[in-house]
Amino acid sequence: MENQCVGLAERIGLPFRTLRVHPRPPWTWLPAGHWPAPLAALGPGSDAIAPPWPELLISSGRRSVPYALLVKRASGGRTFTVHIQRPQTRSERFDLVVTPRHDRLRGGNVIETLGALHRVTPARLSAAAARFSPQVAGLPRPLIAVLIGGTNRAYRMTPAVIRNLSQGLSALARDEGAGLLVTPSRRTGEENLAILKRGLAELPALIWDFTGENPYFGFLGLADAIIVTADSVNMVSEAAATGKPVMVAALEGGNAKFRAFHESMREAGHTRPFRGRIERWRPPPLDETGQVAEAVKRRLAAPAA
Repeated sequence: MENQCVGLAERIGLPFRTLRVHPRPPWTWLPAGHWPAPLAALGPGSDAIAPPWPELLISSGRRSVPYALLVKRASGGRTFTVHIQRPQTRSERFDLVVTPRHDRLRGGNVIETLGALHRVTPARLSAAAARFSPQVAGLPRPLIAVLIGGTNRAYRMTPAVIRNLSQGLSALARDEGAGLLVTPSRRTGEENLAILKRGLAELPALIWDFTGENPYFGFLGLADAIIVTADSVNMVSEAAATGKPVMVAALEGGNAKFRAFHESMREAGHTRPFRGRIERWRPPPLDETGQVAEAVKRRLAAPAA
């Protein structure tokens, strides 16, 4: 969620700072738009919500809603508020709401996106690719970035799933001469990561070990194609922003929202399922963060009503 806010702020181009709030029960048990005295709910480690009030406030996550609305009121309506994702309160309480199409939220101030906002830009990928290029110089082409998530509320990454994925990746290396750039996540789990490492042993693969600089952007920039597990709208959206072939590896489970998201991405030509081979096509880059940033800048520049 924070990356979506930061990505939009970076593309808008105004100086910004990031605030994090950690509200406590019983406030968190209440609907997001109806917290009494939300400042009293701030728990340890929360940043202060205090003047001077900003020209623009970008929020994301249900628990940020009471504080965005507080700043809107305290500024006398002068702070322009943008909320990313469904706010769990009336959307018209914000100046703009940015929500994925699969959330099915409609309104005059709602901007629908196909995927998630993010921090991927050509300049960031180019710079990161230059930094990590020496580390992958010995790997063969094509280079395949493999973005691995893990179990969440909708999907399960089981040992059986990771074995199947390892076999598919091994086939790419053996049959198509591919080099593999693998970035697991903390959600991948130690058992699954151990299976993956055994499956890719003796193959031209670089697996990030969670030490040093995160190579995520570098691998996206260096890759000729990308494989990403189905559990993360963010990772799929970031991969699709590169304009490179993106193949989605299935996991166990899923739900209606994820199915709608993946179906929309396939229909728009951004992704294809991973079937153990490299799919070759030229998808259109998905730059919704830039489009939303331009919409916000237009609204900020418009004369007050």
